[in-house]
Amino acid sequence: LTASEFVWSAAGREGFVENARAMRRRVEDSIPRNQADRELKLGRGGLRDVEFTVQLLQLVHGRTDESLRVASTVEAIDALSAGGYVARSDAAELRGHYCFLRAVEHRVQLTRMRRTHLVPTSAAELRSIGRAIDRVRFATQDDFLRELERVRSRVRELHEEVFYRPIITATAGLSPDEAALDEEGARARLAAIGYIDPNGALGHIGALTRGTSRRALIQRHLLPVFISWLADGADPDLGLLSFRTLSEQIGDSHWYLALLRDSGVAASRLCRMLPNSRWIAEALSTAPEAIAWLDSDADLEARTPGALAKEVDSLIGRHPDAEDAAARTRAVRSRELLRSAMADLLIGIAPTRKAIAQATDAALIGALDIAQREDAARHGADRARVVFFAMGRYGGSESSYASDADVIACHAEAGGASAAEAAESATWIVNRVKALLGRTTSQMSVALDLDLRPEGRSGPMSRTVDSLRDYYSKWSSTWERQALLRARPVAGPAELLASAGDAIDALRWSGPLSAAGLKEIRLLKARMESERLPRGAEPARHVKLGPGGLSDVEWVVQLLQLRLASDHPAFRSPSTMEALEALVAGGAISAEDGEVLSAAWSLASRIRAGNVLTTGRMSGAKLDALPRDARELIPLARVLGYRAGSEADLEEDWMRAARRSRAVMDRLFWE
Repeated sequence: LTASEFVWSAAGREGFVENARAMRRRVEDSIPRNQADRELKLGRGGLRDVEFTVQLLQLVHGRTDESLRVASTVEAIDALSAGGYVARSDAAELRGHYCFLRAVEHRVQLTRMRRTHLVPTSAAELRSIGRAIDRVRFATQDDFLRELERVRSRVRELHEEVFYRPIITATAGLSPDEAALDEEGARARLAAIGYIDPNGALGHIGALTRGTSRRALIQRHLLPVFISWLADGADPDLGLLSFRTLSEQIGDSHWYLALLRDSGVAASRLCRMLPNSRWIAEALSTAPEAIAWLDSDADLEARTPGALAKEVDSLIGRHPDAEDAAARTRAVRSRELLRSAMADLLIGIAPTRKAIAQATDAALIGALDIAQREDAARHGADRARVVFFAMGRYGGSESSYASDADVIACHAEAGGASAAEAAESATWIVNRVKALLGRTTSQMSVALDLDLRPEGRSGPMSRTVDSLRDYYSKWSSTWERQALLRARPVAGPAELLASAGDAIDALRWSGPLSAAGLKEIRLLKARMESERLPRGAEPARHVKLGPGGLSDVEWVVQLLQLRLASDHPAFRSPSTMEALEALVAGGAISAEDGEVLSAAWSLASRIRAGNVLTTGRMSGAKLDALPRDARELIPLARVLGYRAGSEADLEEDWMRAARRSRAVMDRLFWE
């Protein structure tokens, strides 16, 4: 090997990047502690931070890019900037700070006429060095020291941002042919690592890297690594197609490719999501700005209900047009669902995320405000005030991505309106809220379901508190009392919510379940098991209605609440899991049984959420079942944390959890 060949092949050696980083740490550790803050060359934020950063990039990328093979640090910085390997702003800072540090080093050596890299401690020497560099800017020693500290701090920041990028390590692990995206070599490589359509993938690569724009330059650096990272997912072809779609949408945005190149985590996180979740890929195509969240864990955390409510209220106030205001309200919910989905894929799919229900709450509150405003405009004044209670899984704040929003409505007269006028306005408002949230646009709609209201579909859309109380005291069925266990106040005036809540509490906590009520509940459950399972569905794989699934766990919890919660307020929670924990803590369920029920309910909920995220479907019977088809089972297992090839473990885990859950259910519910 010639010296040049030896230098420009070094980065391909195993562990090269890690060894280079370790060498920088050893150099820094070798500085005597009492000199560390004064060391211009070897210390933190010194000349070596710039040189190690620049030279590592040269060695890794210079294997395939001869423009980087220059000896001068300043020229190398310019070449890295021109090639898109570092941001132009970062390159300008590195160049300026490097030159400043060199100037300081030279002035220190000239002052003492000897080779040294230590900043002196003498006030006179410091003042002399500063004035020798710039008499105006550094008139005093403090002026000079402040600037030196600022420069060194920024150099250290840039060094750590660039020197420790994961993509550098990944690029160094590629062969020169792989890093250069040679067409024939790339086709063979794509097929070998799992791409089903290598020719199609090459077409995407060609479209992304064609031309001489800075965008194409940066994508040529990213794609060799992205190809490998995407191949670790369930569907690399989907991942690459989705990456192309996103890049064509926002590739010219100044922040997008810079984020993927410069962030420590954003690029790898994006490559984890795109091949595993069709839902996220499609959602990002309508909200690509969400990619910026990948750089910060804080951006993936759910927004508080108060913050969402304030945002929605502000949007409604600024947009008088109802349809426009409703679209923006739905957009807030869509954004928060996407945030939750991204957190699920990157952190691990949670059984439920309260953030989903909270985002729906914000949308419902906003739509109600819009409808109230419209109805008041229709009649010149408010004629009714309406409130909504969440029901079902939505009421328990246990919604999934494809969940409907079960609600019931209640109203009171306002503005001197008659009962009939108030009822007409309330009905109009409820229907308008349903329409505003159910619009089909680029923002995800919310399907409001009012079938759990008194008298079901044949009953009025909204009742007064007195009517609600009268109905519940005289005509309600046991199943209606059971449904109210998960009622949760959501939207509308607080005083009316409290009044309607009292009427609901009077029924659901009215006393221990009677023998007749117990019989009715058991008959209803038996009928549901025989009638509600979709035709052709495999009971053992149906995680909602099958043996040991969500329904079994929820009916056990609700039966115990009906029997015990009137005397034990601690058991009164609309959340299945919170109620189960309270029942265990209160001794109504053993800890072992509680753990079995919780495990089955949690895994079933994760499977349902995973089905939505992997397939992109928001409706259909398949969302409630553990897939049998490998094309759907494999990505589901992957997003649930199972390694490639261990899909059978997911099936076994579900079957075992469901079997144990059903055994507990049989004992607690039927005996």
